[in-house]
Amino acid sequence: MSHTGKLRVLMAGTGLLLMAGPAFSLDGADLLAKINAATGMSGTPVTAQSVDVNGTTVTLRGATYKPMPAEEAMAIGDITLEGVQEEDDGGYFIETVTLPDLSMREEETTVTVADISMTNVTVPADVTGGTLDSVLVYEEAATGPVNVSVDGKSLFSLASATSTTEIADDNSSIGFDVEVAGIKADLSTVEDPKAREAIQSLGLTSIDGSMTMSGDWQAADGLVNIEDYTLDFANVGTLSTSLSFSGYTLDFIKAAEETSRAMQPAAGKQAQDAAGLAMLGLMQRLTFNSAEISFQDAGLTNRALDYAGKEQGVSGNTMAQMLKGMTPLLLAQYNVPELQNMVSQAVNTYLDNPGNFIISAAPENPVPFPMIMGAAMGAPNTLPDVLGVTVEANRRQ
Repeated sequence: MSHTGKLRVLMAGTGLLLMAGPAFSLDGADLLAKINAATGMSGTPVTAQSVDVNGTTVTLRGATYKPMPAEEAMAIGDITLEGVQEEDDGGYFIETVTLPDLSMREEETTVTVADISMTNVTVPADVTGGTLDSVLVYEEAATGPVNVSVDGKSLFSLASATSTTEIADDNSSIGFDVEVAGIKADLSTVEDPKAREAIQSLGLTSIDGSMTMSGDWQAADGLVNIEDYTLDFANVGTLSTSLSFSGYTLDFIKAAEETSRAMQPAAGKQAQDAAGLAMLGLMQRLTFNSAEISFQDAGLTNRALDYAGKEQGVSGNTMAQMLKGMTPLLLAQYNVPELQNMVSQAVNTYLDNPGNFIISAAPENPVPFPMIMGAAMGAPNTLPDVLGVTVEANRRQ
């Protein structure tokens, strides 16, 4: 497996193992089987050399994680589950799941993840139903420090990550919140001279920030509301996104998982082609409701103008004026006069005094994804009207 692939497996495995859990005293094999079924993956992604039961504590000894049958299994170690109860319906409830600290090294790169845990995990007895009773859920999943280092020098780290969920009283929806604190990256070691000059000019030698996300998912109609997804970096800015779409039901998720497995290289080209068409068919089930993306500047814009201007032999202010003039000319070729005017006005307002820049899509009625795809291919100039796109700058918050 490639270096990048192994690191991806480690990070993905950490998250998915957090969403796995184990079970109850009487039948360790049954517990592990239901955990694997709840992951929605083929084969047995989570294995253990033995399952030890001591009262309400279950330990998966020598656990490994293998996301795909063709992938290399990753050694995890002993996973401890405390406060395990077998439910009347054959499912399991686990008060606490604790994973050992993970560490992986390949050549000069080392990735570590510490303090991995989950609380109040429910493992379903049957994953074939169409309700939330057939989904593995948890109240909280968390990790402590995560670090990626090369030759002993930390290049990326985060202090902690926490994900919490809350199921509605009528079992119809799940609310979720995610917080990632202390995100740090060191770009000072970039070797390419041109890239290093750009990083230094933009003030991105080291970055420090956080990420938050909140929203909910309604199982019956597959309505996903990502109310807020925000990346906030000091002396750079805040990028916020919201998104709402429908059709992401449990049936859709299962079909998408099956199709995705068929698209793996081991499936063969014919199967991959068929799966690709099937995935396009699945997209017809989704409906777009609304979206918004905004950027709140914290100094990056003027530094970017100064750097771009320097490359052209002009000042940052002159570069801003050049961009103002270029914007309507670039948009004119797309034959969207109303959008052209909106964008030009927003760009002028923003460059005069960088504050926030906001792009919204709010159609009067939900738009099926096939209609969006058809407009994009047949008449792209109609997309702004189809999606109800607006662009503005320096909106009062």
